[in-house]
Amino acid sequence: MTHAAAPAVRIPREVLNRYYQAMLDKSPDDLADLYAMDAVHEFPFTSPGFPPRYEGREAVREGYRAAWGASPVQVREVRKVSAYETADPQVIIAEHVVVGTLPARSTGFTVPGLLILHIRSGLITRARDYMDSSGVARAREGEPGR
Repeated sequence: MTHAAAPAVRIPREVLNRYYQAMLDKSPDDLADLYAMDAVHEFPFTSPGFPPRYEGREAVREGYRAAWGASPVQVREVRKVSAYETADPQVIIAEHVVVGTLPARSTGFTVPGLLILHIRSGLITRARDYMDSSGVARAREGEPGR
C-alpha cells in the first residue's frame, strides 16, 4: 500500500524531525512516506536478525512494520545530540540517543545512533543508519542501558 505520492518539498532538517517523530510514534507508514520509491536504507552495523539494508520505500515500510510490530520496546524520547549540514545541501548527518523502556520489565535503556540522510525533493533517497547494535540487543533482552 502506497501512502505518499509526492510531499511538499521539505528541507533536510524537517525530514530529520519527521523521521524522529515516526520513531516515537512507532509508525512504519509515517517513516516510509519520507522515502523515495527507490530509496535505500542501510544498516552498516547490523545485528543478528536484522537485514543489512532495505531497498525501496515499501521494503522500508514492511521492514519497520515487522521490526516495530514484533518489539515490545517503547521509545520514550529521541535526544537530538547534534545535526550537521554538509557541503552538499541534500545531506544531513545527525547524532541522537534513543531512550526507551521495555514495559514488561520496566527496564529503561539508551541506544546511541548516527544517521546520514540523503534527501532529494523532500524525500530520503539514501539512509545510512548507524545504530548501536549491541545496545539494541541489550534492550531487546531487557538489560539496563547505559
